[in-house]
Amino acid sequence: MTSCPAFHTDAELALPPLVQARRAATCACHQPVDRHRRRLGAGASLAVAGAWGLAPLSALAAEEGVRGEVGSTSRFAKLVSAEEVEQAAQQQFTQMKQEAAGKRALAPDDHPQVLRLRAIAQRLIPYTQPWNNRASAWKWEVQLFGSKELNAFCMPGGKIAFYFGILQRLQLSDDEVAMIMGHEMAHALREHARERMGKSAATRAGAGLLSSLLGLGNLGDAALSMGAQLLSLKFSREDESEADLVGMELAARAGYDPASGVTLWQKMMKASEGAPPEFLSTHPASKTRIQEIQSHLPKVNGLYAKAARPTQRYQPPV
Repeated sequence: MTSCPAFHTDAELALPPLVQARRAATCACHQPVDRHRRRLGAGASLAVAGAWGLAPLSALAAEEGVRGEVGSTSRFAKLVSAEEVEQAAQQQFTQMKQEAAGKRALAPDDHPQVLRLRAIAQRLIPYTQPWNNRASAWKWEVQLFGSKELNAFCMPGGKIAFYFGILQRLQLSDDEVAMIMGHEMAHALREHARERMGKSAATRAGAGLLSSLLGLGNLGDAALSMGAQLLSLKFSREDESEADLVGMELAARAGYDPASGVTLWQKMMKASEGAPPEFLSTHPASKTRIQEIQSHLPKVNGLYAKAARPTQRYQPPV
């Protein structure tokens, strides 16, 4: 009987272009923003991705949660096909998995932390469709990559990635993992990548960047620099604030303590001392961010109080 190849947790992995562009465009600050500039439209009835085998749920009460604090999808997102963005994300995520597998840095399906991440995702996914009608048709996927970096992301179409380093180095609790996962899922649900791509497409020079992001050309340093210039800091701060709020609600409805967002970002602030890790380049930790989370806890605490708790808890890797 042959043994399975070892899972390497110190690999260097290239980020997908869609994720690289996000990092190039995000500011190194976090300030309160006017989220009411974008108003959310009416939500649809809730359904669940069939691939996860989850039972349907009733529609969410409109007066609960942070819905009134979050704006509508930007008009710029409509300039780019959602299908094309999701297809590009699927292709890029597949390429990343292939690269990681070649370095033995793609965790096997039976790895304890993979089981943990997928169990948490399975609890959050049923609450995603009210934030995006397309989410019920997404083929949600959760993968663990063997890198020491503090990093996690969710690509359009529900492709979720966690790096081993963020789980191990921060010793994240399940509640803290749910806050990160909810935040990253919120970026995909709110179509922040599509919005930025649409804004780029609306400029004369942006067409080349859009082509590269969709795999129609080469994405080099020039394109990344262009993206940083085209995408305004205001949108970046707004995206982060929206993702914090929507992520809090997803986690609370799934039975994870939204107050863990405070301890999470306290850990992030400590980790940012010295050379900031990759995750913090797009998710700046600050006292302002923590205060904003604390100020919105009353809007989701009731949801958490009514939510069923997870029947199994997991420990972070040693």
